[in-house]
Amino acid sequence: MAISLSDLRTVRADQPPRILIYGNEGVGKTTLASEFPSPVFLQCEEGTPGEVELESFGVLPDFGSVLDSMRALYDEDHEFKTVVVDSVTALQAMIFAETCRRGDEHGNAKAKIEDFGYGKGYVNAKTVLREFQDGCDALRRDRGMAIVLIAHSVVTTFNDPETASYDRYEIDLHKQLNGQITRDLDAILLLKKPVNMKVEEGKGFNQKRTRAEGSASTVLIHAVGKPAFVAKNRYGIPESVRFDRGQGYDALAPYLPQGASSTPLQNAA
Repeated sequence: MAISLSDLRTVRADQPPRILIYGNEGVGKTTLASEFPSPVFLQCEEGTPGEVELESFGVLPDFGSVLDSMRALYDEDHEFKTVVVDSVTALQAMIFAETCRRGDEHGNAKAKIEDFGYGKGYVNAKTVLREFQDGCDALRRDRGMAIVLIAHSVVTTFNDPETASYDRYEIDLHKQLNGQITRDLDAILLLKKPVNMKVEEGKGFNQKRTRAEGSASTVLIHAVGKPAFVAKNRYGIPESVRFDRGQGYDALAPYLPQGASSTPLQNAA
């Protein structure tokens, strides 16, 4: 089909958001996700916060159960507006197990992902992961559901060719799957408590000690990446937003395609 200038049209980010939230244990990832509009949880691991109640299928035992839950959300009538996967770090283990169960090109099952040899297991795992992502895309496109993925964080050493190596927070996913999961996300948000370093005089000759200080209750949502951590967003969310439990989504909503009423904002970027 021929394309001409008459086919040009104005587009805007008015689809439901695809967001990944990551951080340390207990920082509030699940709580923040539970504040999104009408969420339903696909729980791939135990760990429901005591202060919140979740609509959930229960802890899903394997990858097939995750896909079955997504099919139910696609096929059946419901009022849910957000699907939350808690967590994709645990889902990754399910994907590896499913990849091993399916086996190699001859149908030979494997005990662990490395048994495929030459990295073939991870290549096959990307195909299994794509099935999950296709399900997310269908729920977003055809059912109008926002996608929220929760992940754990890990501190790794980043080897920067332009400077000395340094540690930073990253998403706890294998590098072979990380890029495929995060590539098309609209936002990657790190939840982290701020830390201030205070240098104090210590005992002994010419010795000092450094003490970390910070509020036990303050948590920040970081939405713009820095050398110390991975983060991004395409909505103009500021570098950091304060996360007060019960008000976290409200702090993000003005920047998202869908606000608290789950209707597109006129000034969305």
